[in-house]
Order: sequence, then C-alpha cells, then structure tokens
Amino acid sequence: MKKLNLLLTLIMLTVIACQSDSQDEKTVSQVKTEESGVSDQELSHLSIYHLPSEWTTHHNEQIKLEDLKGKALVMVMIYTSCKSACPRLVANMKDIKSRLPEDKLDQLQLVLVSIDPEVDTPERLKEFAIENEMNEAPWLFLRSSESNTREFAAVLAVKYKRISPIDFSHSNIISVFNHKGELVHQKDGLGVNNQETIDAIIDII
Repeated sequence: MKKLNLLLTLIMLTVIACQSDSQDEKTVSQVKTEESGVSDQELSHLSIYHLPSEWTTHHNEQIKLEDLKGKALVMVMIYTSCKSACPRLVANMKDIKSRLPEDKLDQLQLVLVSIDPEVDTPERLKEFAIENEMNEAPWLFLRSSESNTREFAAVLAVKYKRISPIDFSHSNIISVFNHKGELVHQKDGLGVNNQETIDAIIDII
C-alpha cells in the first residue's frame, strides 16, 4: 500500500502541475462539486479526482472522474470478451453489492473500467451491462483512450497486456475509494472472501 500511495503521489503531483487554474465560468465539474459537497480544496494529492482524463459511460455520456465526487467507489478493470477471470470479478462485484445495506447504495458507485476500449464501445458496454443485470445505478461502466486507460491502470496498480488478438493477461484487483477519491482498500485475487472489502466499504458510507 505504501508503494501504491507513493505512485499515486507522483502521478497526482504531475497532473496538478499541468492543470490550469484560470477559469471564470462554472464548468460541469464545478457544478457537480457543489452537488457532491466536496470542494477541490478538500481533495488530497492522493485523490484520483485530480486526473484530467475523460471517460465515456455505458450510457454514452462523457464524464471525468471528478464527476463521481461525493460517493464511495468500488472499482475493477475488466474487458467484456473475457471468458475466464472477468466473469469471476463481475460475480465478486455483484456479491459485494448484494451484501451491502440497501439504504446505503445511493452513497456508492460500482465502477467497471474496460482495458479493451477498441472493442468495448459504449454500445458494447451497454449490451454487457444489460446482459448481466448491471445497467442501472449504482453500476457504471467506463471506457476511454488507450493512454488514459493505461494511466488509470497504473494508479490502481493493475497490470495488463494483450496476449492474443482477443485476450488479455491482467491483474484481478478490486479497489475501494472514499468520497474524496482516496484509496482506502484493495483486494487482489480470484475466489477470495469479499468480507474485508465489504467492511472497508461500510466504514466509509
């Protein structure tokens, strides 16, 4: 975790240094900030909300990670054509959701990020979400450019590489972020007990 926090620090400091602070009009993200109740001043240098990358949801909406401020995030990286590890990761995410208090789900976003943006178009992500009964909140599927995906994978300490035209080798990590976008928990592996992850989520919602 210490190594990951150091990596997060280096990435976030680079991002902050590159961002311009000269804006007169309210942006969409500023409006979202007001709605979430979390200001930029409250964000630490470890927050993923400093990342400027743009993403497309399975509803074909354009967002930035900072638009998710104010909710706890449970995140995993998958690809929809995966036939081995990813179905088990999806099952883990569903298990986590099913064991959380229903009255707390509105404080949570369950996010699945594609590592194969070429194949996983918004339309394909939508199909996958419907097929797996994950089309509505708190579920959210995201895709972006290859470079943005690689950058975010580095933040999550997820490693992946293409091993055939249709397959990837990849890490199997579920990450939990608090409402300020700070990493509070990670669990690596398949077929693991989800209780630690569930406890970590309950602590922050």
